[in-house]
Amino acid sequence: MKTVAEFLHFPKFSGFSLVSDAYDKGRPGYPPAIEKWLTNEMQIKNETPVLDLGAGTGKFTRLLVDLHAKVTAVEPEPTMRAKFESNLPGVTVLEGSAEAIPLDSGSVNAVVCAQSFHLFANPQAIREIHRVLKPGGHLGLFWNVRDASVGWVGELAEIVNRYAGDHPRYYSGEWRLALNEGIKRGYAPLKEATWDHLHTGTPEDVIVRRIKSISFIAAAPEADKARILAEVRELIARHPELANKTEISVPYKTIAVRTVKILP
Repeated sequence: MKTVAEFLHFPKFSGFSLVSDAYDKGRPGYPPAIEKWLTNEMQIKNETPVLDLGAGTGKFTRLLVDLHAKVTAVEPEPTMRAKFESNLPGVTVLEGSAEAIPLDSGSVNAVVCAQSFHLFANPQAIREIHRVLKPGGHLGLFWNVRDASVGWVGELAEIVNRYAGDHPRYYSGEWRLALNEGIKRGYAPLKEATWDHLHTGTPEDVIVRRIKSISFIAAAPEADKARILAEVRELIARHPELANKTEISVPYKTIAVRTVKILP
């Protein structure tokens, strides 16, 4: 297992520059229960200053907008940021990174990281998040994770896992290293919740585009990428729960992790 310091040495994730459209169409939204969690557990309400860190195309940001929070998004990748601006033209999105957040110290009541924290789980990011949070402010981490206990979803996961290498992923749990270090330095113990969630649509959208939106697959050599997508389409064609279906539902577990800044 990598040390916390080694997280600083992962390369930037150039694959995301290739997949903003696939990401927007292929990634699921979030279950309705998330809004109650945001309100009750993270105290995000009308005009609450919130940072959406690693906001991508804005899929999670929509929930914050629906709660009438005062949202600022930070997204380092230009094509993702452009898609965000197209999707949510009234929301401020800034160029920046988790290691260099372009906000003043103590300027937000909450930081949310949806589908992103594992990509920048390093000491510098933890320090920057701590800096911009007010005392008593909340840090919330969210992931939609495919439910691999379902037969065909497990087969799909096996295809993806063969090409993952050491790319940082939620599934490794290594993101907890940096988070646990942060807890030692002034955060409350973690509170976690899980909900079942379905992503429904055509197989092309909710399976193929979802796989295309994975950064390490998007950045793979064209021959490897073609081979991966061929395996995915072969699974769809042969599995009885998927073959010849015009609409399917992909089962997910939606994970929420929350802590509170208790020391300045």
